[in-house]
Amino acid sequence: MPHRAHPDPGVLMTRSARLATAGLALGSALALAACSAGSTANPSGSAASGATGAAAAGSDAVGIGLVLEPVSLDFTKKDGAAIPQALLGNVYQNLVTLDESGTIVPQLAKSWTVSPDRKTYTFSLVDNATFSNGAKFTAADAVFSINQVKTSWTVGVKKAMDVVASAEAVSPTELKVTLTRPSNSWLYAMTTRVGAMFSTTGVADLATKPIGTGPYTMGTWKRGDSITLNRNDSYWGTKAHFATATLKYFKDATALNNALLTGTIDIIGTVQAPDSLAQFTSNPKYQVIEGTTNGEVVLSFNNSRAPLTDKRVRQAIRQSIDHKTLLDTCWSGKGTLIGSMVPPTDPWYEDLTSVMPYDLAKAKALVNEAGAAGKTLRLRLPAAPYATSCGQVVKSMVEQSGLKVTIDQLEFPQWLTSVFGQADYDMSIVAHVEPRDISRLFGDPTYYTRYDNLAVQDLFVAADEGDQATQVADMKKAARLVAEDAAADWLFLMPNLVVADKDITGLPKNAIGEYLDLGKLSRS
Repeated sequence: MPHRAHPDPGVLMTRSARLATAGLALGSALALAACSAGSTANPSGSAASGATGAAAAGSDAVGIGLVLEPVSLDFTKKDGAAIPQALLGNVYQNLVTLDESGTIVPQLAKSWTVSPDRKTYTFSLVDNATFSNGAKFTAADAVFSINQVKTSWTVGVKKAMDVVASAEAVSPTELKVTLTRPSNSWLYAMTTRVGAMFSTTGVADLATKPIGTGPYTMGTWKRGDSITLNRNDSYWGTKAHFATATLKYFKDATALNNALLTGTIDIIGTVQAPDSLAQFTSNPKYQVIEGTTNGEVVLSFNNSRAPLTDKRVRQAIRQSIDHKTLLDTCWSGKGTLIGSMVPPTDPWYEDLTSVMPYDLAKAKALVNEAGAAGKTLRLRLPAAPYATSCGQVVKSMVEQSGLKVTIDQLEFPQWLTSVFGQADYDMSIVAHVEPRDISRLFGDPTYYTRYDNLAVQDLFVAADEGDQATQVADMKKAARLVAEDAAADWLFLMPNLVVADKDITGLPKNAIGEYLDLGKLSRS
C-alpha cells in the first residue's frame, strides 16, 4: 500500500506526513481480528476439522477457535489483524500496552517520563527480560526496533513512527526517544504492533520464526488449520498456565461452534453466528461473555470514484440503511449503533447516529437530484461471516433508493490486494479493529477510502499536537465532519462475543487491543 518516507531526524514533518500519524491512527485498517484477517484456505475450500490436540491434551493445553488465519507471521511486511492477534503480547511484547479499560500501562518499560515540551520520552526498562533466542532485552533492542519500523517496515502502520526524530540507548535499561513535535498519538501507537520489540539478532525469518520476549514461543504452523504456541518457561514475568495454546482456524461459523460442542477447542474467540448463542447460554457446560470492541463495521466508500464523488450519493446510501433493522437481521442485534468512526471507549466519542438517520424518501430524492438513479455500485466483500451476511442486507436497502448494487466476494488476500491496496471497488464492508484509527481512514487521501478533506485533516493534526482538552474537542469536530460528509457508513460496532468451557478463566470482557492475551488464560 502507499506510504511516505519518514522525515530526516530533527526536521519538522511536512503537513502530509503529520497527517499520517495524527489522531492516533495506528492500524492498517484490516478486518476484525478473528473474522477477516487474511487467510490461506484449505485446498478443498472446506473448513478445517479434526482435533488440534489442544483440547484433547487435557488441562495443560488450550484451544481457541477463530476464523481465517494469517497469510504470514511477519506483520512488518504483511497486513492483516490476524498476525498481531496471534503474536502480539504472546510472542512479542511492547514497551507499553493497554489494559482492558484502554489505559496505557507498563510492559517491558517499568515506567516513563515526558519532558515539559512533550517531545522527549524517557523509559526505564525491565532488566530481566530475555528473547526466546536467549539474547537479553536491552535499550539497544528498543532502539533497533523503533528504527526498523522507520527503515524496514513496508506496511502502512509504519507511519505511526514518522514522528520519531531519534531513539537513544542511554544505558542498557534506559531509553530516550525524541519526537519532532508533540504527539498525542505516538505513545498510544507504541501499544500496537508498531511498538513490538525485536531482538537485534532475531529478525532473519520473521515470516515463520518470530522471536520475542513474551510468555509464549512460536511452535508449529499447520497452514490452513492451526498455529500452536508453546509456553516460554524462561519468561521473565508470570509464566503462562497452559503449556500449549493452539489457535484453530475455521472458515465456517457452524464448524466453529461444533468444534466447541465436541471438545475440539475450549474457546470460541469471536462468535461468528450470534443467532447460535442460545445453544451455549442454555448449557451449563459453557460460559458466554458479552462485551465491546473497537471494531467498527464500516461500509466503506471509494470517495474518488463516481458516483461516490458526489456527497449527495454518499448521503443517500447512508439514509437508505435502517441500521437497527440491519443489525437485527445480519448480526442478531448484537453490537452497538454509533454513527461514526469512534467507539464509546474513546475519550472523544459522541453518539452520531442522528447525523444521518434512516429516511428512505430523502435518500431517493438525493439519488434523483444527483442524477444517479439506476447507477450500479460494486460492493466487494471479504470472505468473512459478518461481511457476507450484512452485505446482502446493505444491497437490498441501498437498492430501494434507486441505485443498483452488485456483490462479489473475495478471499481476504485478494481483498487486500484489490480493494485495500488498489482501491478497486465502489463499496466494501470490513471491521476496522485498530485502536483510534479514524484519522488513518479519513486523514490520509492515499488510503483506500480515498477521502480528501483539508478541514478534517487540519483537525487531526491540531488534535495530535494539542493538549488533552484540545485533542478531545478537535477529534469530536473531525468525527462529526466525517459523518456529515458521509465519507463512509458505520453499520455497527462489533461486540466481543466469546464462548468458552465453564472452567476457563482469564477471558476479557472487552477486546479493545490488537491481540488475544493468552498468558492470562487458566483453568479452574
